[in-house]
Amino acid sequence: MNFINIFRIAILALLKNKTRSLLTMLGVIIGVASVIAMLAIGQGSNDSIQKQIQTLGTNVVMVMPAAMSQGGVKQDAGASQSLVMQDIEAIKRSCPSVALVSPVVRKGAQLIAASKNSRSTIYGVNEDYLQIKNQSVELGQNFSDQDYHGVKKICIIGKTVVTNLFGENANPVGETIRIENVPFKIVGVLESKGQSMMGQDQDDVVIAPFACVQKRLLSIDYINTIFTSAVSKELVTAASEEIGQALRSRRKLQPEDDAPFDIRTQEEISKVFSSITGVLMILLSSIAAVSLIVGGIGIMNIMLVSVTERTREIGLRMAIGAKGKDILSQFLVESILLSAIGGFIGICLGYGVSLIFTIVMNWPATVSVNSIILSFTFATCIGVFFGWYPARKASKLNPIDALRYE
Repeated sequence: MNFINIFRIAILALLKNKTRSLLTMLGVIIGVASVIAMLAIGQGSNDSIQKQIQTLGTNVVMVMPAAMSQGGVKQDAGASQSLVMQDIEAIKRSCPSVALVSPVVRKGAQLIAASKNSRSTIYGVNEDYLQIKNQSVELGQNFSDQDYHGVKKICIIGKTVVTNLFGENANPVGETIRIENVPFKIVGVLESKGQSMMGQDQDDVVIAPFACVQKRLLSIDYINTIFTSAVSKELVTAASEEIGQALRSRRKLQPEDDAPFDIRTQEEISKVFSSITGVLMILLSSIAAVSLIVGGIGIMNIMLVSVTERTREIGLRMAIGAKGKDILSQFLVESILLSAIGGFIGICLGYGVSLIFTIVMNWPATVSVNSIILSFTFATCIGVFFGWYPARKASKLNPIDALRYE
């Protein structure tokens, strides 16, 4: 018996019991759809996180004050005053892999414009900051280099601040806002960046010259954070090492001494989030794959029932010349068809669920070709694995006993 005849007989056998075939495939359909949807949601989330990490800036290396111990008590890192302007000079002087450097000081404050007010975060930065953050001014103009280092009371605001204080689509360039009763003239509006990976609104910001914020609003002589950008993506690690060496050398720290600062790169942040989403994807897919195994057990159960129901048919075919391998092939093809058709329907259903997730819940979901191939292959293997025993049992039947079976 050739394969075409075996395939035709298998199709007819499945169509003879349509409802039973559909219910048998249901486990595989749900399993494949679940795997596709879970992988799509996981991959979409990972892509979204990576995209959000890119909003940090270009080849960013951040230097933050470390949490120090005082009297055996761990202090808050935000309260540390370990970073100063001399660190900026040391980085510029000793780190060839670093292209741009900006000190950052920040303060949460109330903003007032006419009768409206809003709370936002004010950042004091220098001329390299916007380039490091890969951000530009959409309306108005940027500060001059002299403005960044002076105490002139001017600022650039984000789109959310514009909406809160002046209304949507307003052009506030030239207007004045008060930050803690200190008047600042608006000279520009930043392009929109949306939310960060931590859910923070990146448009709810006010950018002002570093010296102005440090002296007029904060009255401090230290830096909250240092933002730097490596010359290229390949030199991010080298830039991180050079910064660490430069800052330790400036402080004359020994190798065994704890540094009063922490250095973070985009790659480190990306790896952390990728590992988290990777574990979640594996966990969710493993749970979804259980449905496939349950579906495979269902296929085995139905195929065993089918062998019992068709015992006389098997005996008759053997009596007229069908060999054991023909019977084995016939039932194995039926099992594979059940799982393959179920797998195909499951792929379509999984893709539809992912699409609904994206449209209705605004949750990123990315269906990859690899997840489709993996799910379909796994479903087919389930059919082979769980269909083998019933098919082998059918092929081992004695023709005479099979013909006598009632």
